[in-house]
Amino acid sequence: MDVLAVLNLGDLAQVFSKMGMFPVFDLAYYIVSILYLKYEPGSVEVSRRSPVASWLCAMLYCFGSYILADIMLGSSPLDYFQHNSHILLASAVWYLIFYCPLNLFYKCVAFLPVKLVLVALKEVVRTRKIAAGVHHAHHAYHHGFFIMVIVGYVKGSGVALMSNFEQLLRGVWRPETNEILSMSFPTKASLYGAILFTLQEAHWLPVSKSILILVFTLFMATSKVFMTARHSHGSPFALIESWICHLLFGSPLGGSEDDHHPAASSSPLKTKEELSDGARKRKAKKAE
Repeated sequence: MDVLAVLNLGDLAQVFSKMGMFPVFDLAYYIVSILYLKYEPGSVEVSRRSPVASWLCAMLYCFGSYILADIMLGSSPLDYFQHNSHILLASAVWYLIFYCPLNLFYKCVAFLPVKLVLVALKEVVRTRKIAAGVHHAHHAYHHGFFIMVIVGYVKGSGVALMSNFEQLLRGVWRPETNEILSMSFPTKASLYGAILFTLQEAHWLPVSKSILILVFTLFMATSKVFMTARHSHGSPFALIESWICHLLFGSPLGGSEDDHHPAASSSPLKTKEELSDGARKRKAKKAE
């Protein structure tokens, strides 16, 4: 009976919801965020050419959600930069990922088993940020349910929503990558999570906040670990969304997002091959 009491779900959820995020969980969040920055085309070249621009991009990846939420709630976008320990920790991670000799740190954190653990820990922070955003908006606007959803959504996916601005810092302009036009799984999940936490905050969802945090964290961590292990960019919501959009908005029924990537990526490759063939032909004519 004592063992069952210790393993009580409510008590476990309470302990989990009060667990501090700094430094372990925040460190994992910064590592995975800056790791994704390094995956972006041209980011390594920018880090060599302009370390200041690279550092600013890394800070946006780590703290973009706080900056955007503060702007929306009328606070200074620099408010979060008063947390010196967080800024120094994120800056240390940025330096190690981009400038560590022999890329040792990058190779360690990009090693798949290590990366899966870090991805799971990052989703713990994401869920806390969504819950905190909804709670913060609730204090400022007690009956502004749409505002709660928007702020929670921004807190969970603000980095993605600011991706076009971050690209400008790297000298890239790709408006077609706007996250609103093509939402990734974390962005969609942040929106759905913000709705759930808003319903809970308004007492329309008959569960405690600690239970909701635990359940949503387990869902996010499991989904992201599974998708990362399979190198998938799809979404668990794809089938349901496809049917709902078809019924409500007349959208065509389609397959998963992964089905479209090969077709999309094949045409640019053909174009490059055609261009290279044309260049070779021109050189041959000049030689003749």
